Amino acid sequence: MAVHSTVVFADLFGSTGVFESLGNVKATEAVTQATNWVAEKITANGGKVVKLLGDGVLATFKKSSEAIAAVVDIQRSHQSRLATLPPQLYMPLRIGVVRGDVILVDDDCYGDAVNTASRLSELTGPHQIWVNDKAIENSPKLNDVHFRFLGPIAIRGRSEPCNVYQIEWQEDENSDYFTIQAPTNHATERADLDALGGQISLSFNEHHQAFQAFELPIHIGRFRQVDFIVNDPRVSRTHASIVWRNGSFMLVDESSYGSWVRFAGSGADLMLRRDECVLHGQGQIALGTSFSDPSAPIVSFVVR
Repeated sequence: MAVHSTVVFADLFGSTGVFESLGNVKATEAVTQATNWVAEKITANGGKVVKLLGDGVLATFKKSSEAIAAVVDIQRSHQSRLATLPPQLYMPLRIGVVRGDVILVDDDCYGDAVNTASRLSELTGPHQIWVNDKAIENSPKLNDVHFRFLGPIAIRGRSEPCNVYQIEWQEDENSDYFTIQAPTNHATERADLDALGGQISLSFNEHHQAFQAFELPIHIGRFRQVDFIVNDPRVSRTHASIVWRNGSFMLVDESSYGSWVRFAGSGADLMLRRDECVLHGQGQIALGTSFSDPSAPIVSFVVR
């Protein structure tokens, strides 16, 4: 039976590293505790837990307003929870929320909304929440919660891109990039993109370079033969790559010391160590050291 529902997929980011550092037994215990905690929070906020999927939780809500309030509460509570855990158990959440039709079969659910919520969770970064435009229609006005349009993002298995918003849930964050208006038609915003869907511009000091989607992948590093050179001893010879995947620009860290990503208007910085995230809008990438280091080599990016 098909019903209109709001699907939530919450995923623990970094669980692979936990298994590598703690071993299967202790890591399984830690992941199970975390997913059970998420499931309990979903139930307490009025949602129905469909199933636990390894390091992920699939749930549904009858109303989008309840789902939005729930995932914000979960992220804020999980941030406090992480502060009490040792570093080796650090697994932030990334959450996808989609409003759409689902097919109910026994105690399970299927359909485009389920697949899209799972995919948004995979594409977003740690601590982030991505939602489709239908999920934020008539959404509640929560304290310090804003929606920022990321653009139409291609989802594997879907013929049409999905208009995606990011929920800025960090309290006391202010930004001119925040937007809370209802979704509109953004088709004309990307009319000037190339055949594969876009362009990314990179800047480091006085060096500026633009790459079309069909030119990817490109490599960033201090090695003379990479595509974008950042000459700093903290930068690995081949530090990171930017690839075009499913209609999105993906930053893939390949370094020894990691990369940090800061999006314009976003709250928390993303730390990547042999991980990846979607680049959208505009922002900065710190290579080899965090933004807290005033001498950090920083590459600015703009996605068009």
